[in-house]
Amino acid sequence: MTETPKRAADVLLSDGTTVHLRPIEPDDADRIVALHSRFSERTRYLRYFSAYPRIPQRDLDRFVNVDHHDREAFVIEHGGELIAVGRYERLGAGSHQAEVAFVVEDAHQGRGIGSVLIEHLVAAASQEGITEFEADVLPVNQAMLRVFMAAGFSIEREFSDGVVHLWFPIAATPDSMRVQWAREQRAETRSIGRLLNPRGVAVYGARADGTGIGAAILAHLKAAGFAGPIVPVHPSASTVGGLPAVPVLAGHPDPVDLAVVSVPADAVPSVVADCAAAGVHGLVVVSAGFAEAGPAGAEAQAALLRAVRSRGMRLVGPNCLGIANTDPSVQLNATLAPLLPRPGRVGFFSQSAALGTALLAEADRRGLGLSTFVSAGNRADVSGNDALQYWREDPQTDAVLLYLETFGNPRKFARIARELARRKPVAAVASPVRPPALDAVATGPDARGVAALFASSGVIRVDTVAELFDVGLLLVGQPLPTGDRVAVVTNAAALGVLTVAKAPAAGLRVASVRDLGPSVSDADFVQAVREALADDSADAVIAAYAPALALPGELGVAELLRALEPVRPLAVVLPADPSFAFAPAYRSGDPLALPTYPAVEEAVRALGRVARYAAWRREPVGTVPSFPPAPAPSSSVDELLAAYGVPVVPSLRASGESVPAVAESLGLPVALKVATKPWRHRIDLGAVRLNLTSPDLVREAYQELERLFGIGVEVLVQPMVAPGVACVVEVVDDPAFGPVVGFGLGGEAADLLGDRAWRPAPLTDRDAAALVRAPRAAPLLTGYRGSAPVDLDALADLLLRIGRLADEQPTVSSLSLNPILARPEGLAVLHATATFTPPLPRPDSGPRRLY
Repeated sequence: MTETPKRAADVLLSDGTTVHLRPIEPDDADRIVALHSRFSERTRYLRYFSAYPRIPQRDLDRFVNVDHHDREAFVIEHGGELIAVGRYERLGAGSHQAEVAFVVEDAHQGRGIGSVLIEHLVAAASQEGITEFEADVLPVNQAMLRVFMAAGFSIEREFSDGVVHLWFPIAATPDSMRVQWAREQRAETRSIGRLLNPRGVAVYGARADGTGIGAAILAHLKAAGFAGPIVPVHPSASTVGGLPAVPVLAGHPDPVDLAVVSVPADAVPSVVADCAAAGVHGLVVVSAGFAEAGPAGAEAQAALLRAVRSRGMRLVGPNCLGIANTDPSVQLNATLAPLLPRPGRVGFFSQSAALGTALLAEADRRGLGLSTFVSAGNRADVSGNDALQYWREDPQTDAVLLYLETFGNPRKFARIARELARRKPVAAVASPVRPPALDAVATGPDARGVAALFASSGVIRVDTVAELFDVGLLLVGQPLPTGDRVAVVTNAAALGVLTVAKAPAAGLRVASVRDLGPSVSDADFVQAVREALADDSADAVIAAYAPALALPGELGVAELLRALEPVRPLAVVLPADPSFAFAPAYRSGDPLALPTYPAVEEAVRALGRVARYAAWRREPVGTVPSFPPAPAPSSSVDELLAAYGVPVVPSLRASGESVPAVAESLGLPVALKVATKPWRHRIDLGAVRLNLTSPDLVREAYQELERLFGIGVEVLVQPMVAPGVACVVEVVDDPAFGPVVGFGLGGEAADLLGDRAWRPAPLTDRDAAALVRAPRAAPLLTGYRGSAPVDLDALADLLLRIGRLADEQPTVSSLSLNPILARPEGLAVLHATATFTPPLPRPDSGPRRLY
């Protein structure tokens, strides 16, 4: 019996509902018959071109028994029933073409199921060597024709014998991926939107005596003034928290989209069943005792996720703080925090439940208003990626702040964050998690690989929670800087000097410093700030004001500064006790609070981060250049590189008396290099001999190497090439990020310091141009201390080709080009090694699925 491939997936439909897709099984026969019986006469006619009132046994056997190679079929399950089936069948043994067809139950048509089936059928067929799909569709079946035509493939069609015949290559194209990602974004946005804008909320686990977490959440919902019905669910009490309670939610007359659950972990499954029966869209499970509690809890969490998704619902948590929406028409505080955050324009995601309450309190203290808040806890289902998709289209959100502890699907994060950051700024606390494969290839003390991946996505990466709020204050209510020039207005010379000292490290240039002296009046100080804001010689202004007496309630300058409407960003430094410095500025509760900092360093650092983001946003969006069609995979690294237009200087291994003859066969002059690690390329250890112009010199050089490294040592013999700056290009297929491309300069010092920059593959032209300038030692490429600049365009072209190779060749798990000699004209790749392994599934590739 053919083993069923691992092609199952949970998928979001266009309305935000979850379904389960899996390969068909012989045991599905009865459910296929039941599905067929629910089809309308029209649906059966459109699918089978005849009335086809029942499925003959012979057809049924063929439908449910497939080999998953020449014939594959997927079913979609929802609520324990099959609601759709799609299949392909190869057109003859060994053919690269297959016929594709699918049918969806009438009650579930128009929910995007057809497009989901096409994506997964395409992925399965591609794995089996099929390159083209064909389909026959009746002209009256306009819905089916639209599904095919809107998939993003290059579709040909003709009309013959009363049927529209379609055919199209199934290889992914930029258009097909854009269509797929757009559908994913709409589905995830609707899914999260229904959680954050529920028509009604049910609370499970609220005690009648008012004690415990459930009662607290119920009280928070009431206190926030939630606009819809709040329904406590209690097995025996008739009222809970002053509200009518019900023993079960199923059958309740009011629509309830969200359930907040705080019952013990072992009681959560029964809650899921009740919620499904009541038509609830999603659950916020604040209960602990799941994956954070150990292996048994992890199994319970996996079972919970299966139960939730199988019934079409979403799950926030478990072990989470909850969700909130400050929109006056919603007023949702489904969290453990006692107060709804102040209204504002910032979307805030926190994975941590333990820190969530403190983070909300700090946001309120700093005067940072929020639009919505999501705490994902164990992140079994809803993640930061889902929240980013929602905030991208949310008109109430202008900026996004993220506190991430782990990456769920980092490659997807990079993609959607890049799309979002082109519209709205995103700032994130740096994750302490480092991709495991990057750990294996880089030795630097900081996670430069992760930092580069953030940077390539346009995300403002900060190191602490305090910095997250520092940056957040500048992103809301302030324009983005148009450059890196900053004007300083101060009444204390020391603050001006400190700003000048700290600006370069933050990437800022000080355009001017105006010291007004300690006796300046509040009004005159504010007028000077107004003049600086109007001056086109600066792109931002720092107003550093040191009050003569730090007495609460007497800092009038902050109130005056708040009245300004800056055309460029204004950061205010008030070096006093934080509670004193912040309180006057935020006394009115205005969510567009004045960006105020107790220290110059904090203001300069935040402004520098925002200026770099603004510069990234001003840059044109990069494109992935087109190259000739990709070659078939090769187990020879030199052949594979040559197929991508990257020649490697030839070399031959030799030892003993054969070395001179090998050198002559390659053409003199040559270089000899000890072939084994760790001596390969180590000129400093005497393991390399260069510019050997005769057989006698080759023989003498080899004998010297034997004296140093042992009799019969194996060497690489290679023709001499023109000298240049040694560089290194690496590829790692990281299990979290997918393939990433690294670039740095060669040499032991660079290796010791971990001086590599990284970008996800494939690279755009902007990525490649930035990558060659990213390492700390990059000035060696551009004429450092009078040396000739190398050909940066040639290096960028090399990186683009390697990036495409990394993206298209999943069998390449690692690749190293070391050394590369970069010269004023062109470059030479002297050596390349690669590791080939069976390809693994790559994150954020292939058809849509929930992870």
